Amino acid sequence: MKTFQELGVSEQIRRAIDELGFVQPMPVQEEVIPQLLASRQDTIALAQTGTGKTAAFGIPLLQRIDTSRRDTQALVLSPTRELCLQIADDLREFSKYMEGIHVEAVYGGAAIEPQMRALRQGVQIIVATPGRLLDLMNRGKARLDDVRNIVLDEADEMLNMGFSDSINAIFEALPQEHNTLMFSATMSREVERVARQYLKEPKEIVVGSRNEGAENVNHIYYMVHAKDKYLALKRIVDFNPRIFAIIFCRTKLETQDIADKLIKDGYNAEALHGDLSQQQRDLTMQKFRQHLTQLLVATDVAARGLDVDDLTHVINFGLPDDIENYTHRSGRTGRAGKKGTSISIVHTKEKHKIRSIEKEIGKQFQEADIPSAEEICKKQLYKVMDQIVKTDVDDSFPTMPTRPR
Repeated sequence: MKTFQELGVSEQIRRAIDELGFVQPMPVQEEVIPQLLASRQDTIALAQTGTGKTAAFGIPLLQRIDTSRRDTQALVLSPTRELCLQIADDLREFSKYMEGIHVEAVYGGAAIEPQMRALRQGVQIIVATPGRLLDLMNRGKARLDDVRNIVLDEADEMLNMGFSDSINAIFEALPQEHNTLMFSATMSREVERVARQYLKEPKEIVVGSRNEGAENVNHIYYMVHAKDKYLALKRIVDFNPRIFAIIFCRTKLETQDIADKLIKDGYNAEALHGDLSQQQRDLTMQKFRQHLTQLLVATDVAARGLDVDDLTHVINFGLPDDIENYTHRSGRTGRAGKKGTSISIVHTKEKHKIRSIEKEIGKQFQEADIPSAEEICKKQLYKVMDQIVKTDVDDSFPTMPTRPR
């Protein structure tokens, strides 16, 4: 395992990332950083979210900036407002000890005037959602004439969200000589098409397995009658008292309905879907990231690009039609070396989808029985016992033994 210094990372950035707790490079960083620092070859990197990829492309991007100039020299495209803000914050933290670096996030769902003012003052790195960047370009406020480096982060998700036309228009505005880096969790046909169209003889870097979800995810399914799906969901949640999960639903209506039922039944849950205002979505996500909300009930579109620490479970309240959507869902857990579980609640007509997904991801699902009331009571009791053991008690009381594990 090499050190960040051996990878060619500058002293200023090493100082900043050391303060952030970066002990040694993660696999994607060890592969990508020296490649980008040493070569101008276009690169496509296949890696799951949560593997350290922002630092993998962000550090070389920062080191390539000419801080004596205030024109835009680098561009990062991301699928969602939340991921856009997160990347910009990370780049600012990495460049804490670099003088003259200006990073700006531009995204929809917020007032455009402050973003226009920031760009007028000069920004070397723009982190953007494709739609808002194109809007700023059309207004003449974002100029890409001097961009020499462009990163497509979570390219598969951007394409799934329908940003193909915007990405095409952005690439047409770039100068002839530029370097492209594409990050994607999966190598879908659409990602391959974009890679062929915009990347010149790219080097491919694969971290983990090509076209496979997170290695640390277990895949489980429960077979139930359609009318019993909500009851099964409650049983599964009750059986996992320390659960911190996203529950995926197919429609906005179903999402709100399931969230309302869970809240009514006493669960710590909230809904996330497109009918909510941007302010409501931001507040919901803030609470979930801070673990103030235990269960986030969401649509696929609303949950695009989410990067949440320590997610224990992903629950599919029915399987998606598209296998790639399943890969995106399950990839939300089991990140950064931690274990995760992807649970699917399915009825008999969906069993064929299980087999298709198994073939695509190269992993087998485990079929499980819905936990009984007795099993749930035992699990909940163990949780209470553990909490008692961990609570500070008066020395006069004997220490309670922990349960066998």
